[in-house]
Amino acid sequence: MQAAVIVFPGSNADRDLAVALSHATGRPTHMVWHRDTELPPTDLIAIPGGFSYGDYLRSGAMAAQSPIMGAIREAVARGVPTVGICNGFQILTEAGLLPGALLRNAGLKFCSRTVAMRVETSNSPFTRGYNAGQTVRIPIQHHDGCYFADPDTLKRLEDEDRVAFRYIADQDGRGNPNGSLNDIAGILSENRRVLGMMPHPERAAEPEHGNSDGRAMFEGLAQILS
Repeated sequence: MQAAVIVFPGSNADRDLAVALSHATGRPTHMVWHRDTELPPTDLIAIPGGFSYGDYLRSGAMAAQSPIMGAIREAVARGVPTVGICNGFQILTEAGLLPGALLRNAGLKFCSRTVAMRVETSNSPFTRGYNAGQTVRIPIQHHDGCYFADPDTLKRLEDEDRVAFRYIADQDGRGNPNGSLNDIAGILSENRRVLGMMPHPERAAEPEHGNSDGRAMFEGLAQILS
C-alpha cells in the first residue's frame, strides 16, 4: 500500500501520521504540499491534524480551498480511501466530503487528554482491524471538536451504521469531551471510503506512546489495501 499525507501551513501531526503509516505498510509515505494540484499514485489519502492556516475564519475552512483539494475530490469520487484526523476531519466537512460541522468545544476550552471511545462498526477499511463494540483509548488535542449535524443527518448516520467511533466514559467517569451530538467521535461517508475522526490514532500507535490502541487502524488499512 502506498499512502499520501497532505501537508498544510499549520499542520502539526503530519509526520506522526506518516510514521504510523510507514510502519504499517513498510513503505515510505508521500508528503504532498497543499499547493500541489496533483496527487502521486496512492492507495490512501490521509489529512492530518494541526491548525491549518491558524484556524482563521473557521477550522479547516481555508484549507478546504487549497489547490490539492481538487485532486482529493477526484480521488474520493474514484473510491480512494481517505481519512481526516482532527483538523483533517474539519477540512473534510468544510470541503463537503463529509456531512455536518465541527464547532467550538462545549466547554470553550482546548482539550488535550486521552479519551475512551467505542468502535461502533468494523464495516469499513479504517475499522476492520477492530471489533464492533470494542473500547479503545486514543488521545485528543482540539478546540473545535464538537460534531454537529441536523436531526435528519444524524438519523441517517445512525441508521446507515456510519458512526465509526463514539465517546464513552473512561475509568475516571469522564465521557464526551467536547459536546459532540450523539457522542460522535468519527463518521463514515455513504460509501464508507471516507472517515473523519477527532481523536489521533497515530499518537497511540506505538508502545512508547503509552498505549498502541490506534495501531490496528493502520495495520487493518495496510492489509486490505496491499
